Amino acid sequence: MSITIQICGAARTVTGSCYLFDTPAGRFLVDCGLFQGSKTLKALNYGAFPFRPSDVNAVLLTHAHIDHSGLLPKLTREGFAGPIFATRGTIDLCSYMLPDSGNIQETEVAVLNRRNAARGRAAVTPIYTQADAIAALDQFRPVEYQAWYPVIPGVRARNWNAGHLLGSASIELEFADQGDDGRPLRVLMSGDIGPDAKLLELDPEGPTGLDYVFCESTYGDTDRPSTTSALRRSHLAQEVRDAAAGRGALLIPAFAVERTQELIADLADLMARGDIPAAPIFLDSPLAIRATEVFRRHTASLDPAVDLDRLLTSSQLRFTETVDESKSIARLTGFHIIIAASGMCDAGRIRHHLKRWLWRKECTVLLTGFQAQGTLGRFLQDGAKAVRIQGEEIKVGARIRYIDEYSGHADGPELERWIASRRPIRRGLFIVHGEERALGGLLNRIAERILPTAQIFTPMLDDAYDLSTAAPTSVDVARRRRLAPDAVVNLDWHNDMSKLVLDINDQIESAADDRARGVIVRRLRRALEQAGT
Repeated sequence: MSITIQICGAARTVTGSCYLFDTPAGRFLVDCGLFQGSKTLKALNYGAFPFRPSDVNAVLLTHAHIDHSGLLPKLTREGFAGPIFATRGTIDLCSYMLPDSGNIQETEVAVLNRRNAARGRAAVTPIYTQADAIAALDQFRPVEYQAWYPVIPGVRARNWNAGHLLGSASIELEFADQGDDGRPLRVLMSGDIGPDAKLLELDPEGPTGLDYVFCESTYGDTDRPSTTSALRRSHLAQEVRDAAAGRGALLIPAFAVERTQELIADLADLMARGDIPAAPIFLDSPLAIRATEVFRRHTASLDPAVDLDRLLTSSQLRFTETVDESKSIARLTGFHIIIAASGMCDAGRIRHHLKRWLWRKECTVLLTGFQAQGTLGRFLQDGAKAVRIQGEEIKVGARIRYIDEYSGHADGPELERWIASRRPIRRGLFIVHGEERALGGLLNRIAERILPTAQIFTPMLDDAYDLSTAAPTSVDVARRRRLAPDAVVNLDWHNDMSKLVLDINDQIESAADDRARGVIVRRLRRALEQAGT
């Protein structure tokens, strides 16, 4: 009886997590996430799944982040009718995150279609709607940590705390009578692994003695300095004091779930201690506001050393839920703090605040998490002098700062220890959910030290393997790759086009006079004419 897995996302990239298991008894997914980053990657969200949703019998969800859960509404709308197994924390978060994602799809498509109409272009439809997302919630089924539950005939699963996010899990799979000597075949899907010093979460856990492990590698090439909660708050305090000296806004793009709650807790604590100036903290995200209430309901499952309920009710905290409330922040002068989604600056209200503040030297933008290739946050982190936001060119005059101590992901040494703790790993380790450098960095750490190089695999998008053989065997099936490998890992022509437009404007603006500007324009026109011949 063969068992195959197809890697349908998060291969050589950190988004779109999705793994299809196929057995004679049925098919199931682990995760069904949204692709983020370049337009080429995001286009996959609009295309067909590399499988028929109606053929899938169940979904096992590692956690609520949209790059792991965000295509579930599309999956259910297109015919998937089975259960979606997840922890209670994940279900509670998804009950807000998925409808919010549907609302974002509808809102952004409405804006795009207004622009398309003005340009004579065809209208587009959203990936899914808020109603689709609400309908998908009916298929969620709660599971407990470290308790076995049936998935399909001959397959059972249990969840282990991954230490990454409220409700996050690594998922252990057991396939009956598929191992050596009639033993069950055991597979572990890591999900996202949290770091050792996470503010709200307990340390990640997991089983040992597995046949296969699929492990994320988001920060596989990174060695973070050792940190403590006191050191993390000290670094944040210094960034806040420096921002306050500018007498403008401190913009913190942050993921609405967990990153935001961690930042609020530390900012409120620092203000209460007098370590930073007291200032209003605007939580400008309806989703983050609702997620904050979920965290308050689940404090019993979080680190008991953190008085989260007290910190999340700070007198400095301001909730701005409506659009009018959000717009009213623009009237403020002087130092204030705005926390808004998205964490990679690619959607949500943070973009409106960036348009207002990014060109001003009084402003500080503090990035607090991973910025995927091709996102606006990544361009800012990499030192862009100008960026395009909603079709407008914005000069970067603000201070761009970055701290990595709020990351929800384990770094390279922590991933290495987590993998080592899963041994013995009898048949193979698959490294997924990482960009090229990170994936290669983790491979170099563990090859021969933890596992023989021949037992480590780095799949590409849409690769498939037979796991029931003595070693994983690549499956040559009649399927077309949705993207060429280099299109997954590289910036696409949309990114190149945006940079070209910015570079042209810079050259024209810096030209000595109108005659020099005319020379530039004529050269560009000749280049275009030559390209068209």
